Amino acid sequence: MNGPALRAVIADDQALVRTGFGMILAADGIEVTAEAADGAEAVDAVRRTRPDVVLMDIRMPRMDGIEATRRILGGGPDGSAGTRVVILTTYDLDHYVYAALTAGASGFLLKDVTPEHLVAAVRLVRSGDALLAPTITRRLIERFAHRQESPGPGLHRDLSGLTPRELEVLRLLATGLSNAELADRLFLSPTTVKTHVGRILSKLDLRDRVQAVVLAYESGLVSPQGPPGAV
Repeated sequence: MNGPALRAVIADDQALVRTGFGMILAADGIEVTAEAADGAEAVDAVRRTRPDVVLMDIRMPRMDGIEATRRILGGGPDGSAGTRVVILTTYDLDHYVYAALTAGASGFLLKDVTPEHLVAAVRLVRSGDALLAPTITRRLIERFAHRQESPGPGLHRDLSGLTPRELEVLRLLATGLSNAELADRLFLSPTTVKTHVGRILSKLDLRDRVQAVVLAYESGLVSPQGPPGAV
């Protein structure tokens, strides 16, 4: 295996979920550094073991997954700059998932995920990519962004530093286009599009394209379409 072993923390209040996911990851050579039954334990586990990825249930006692995600990714004493958070949920279109994405999570997985998809997802997030397809992110944000009374912490960004082309790329990215689709739409090479996306993330100090999509809606660059609750 090239490079250091991938390290993960599993946070879920159901022991069976933790055990099952742990066995799946371990069988593929992924080290489970700790398990946590609530958000507070998850924050402590991340502080102690500095994993690459946290599989984080949303609804847990004592401290929920959203608050735990904020603490882990917020850059404070509980934070870990190199850790990515993947949300575990039962329903894909859930306003708790939207709140977690706003807090900095790199995507979400349904709890009935296949073992192959679970392993692939953890490895994808560790590589720095966002986990979910832009179209799913867009559906989620369109449903809930306009219901939020205020933007999530850390998502106020000045877009004036972006070039007109970068603004165009961000706007199209938020509508659910992949890099390949962006390349076709803008008559650019996929490599050029990837460069533009990378510069957008760097200039706006964003972790991944999920946060970029959230920001596009929160800032008003793109407006949710359709009636409230529409999917």
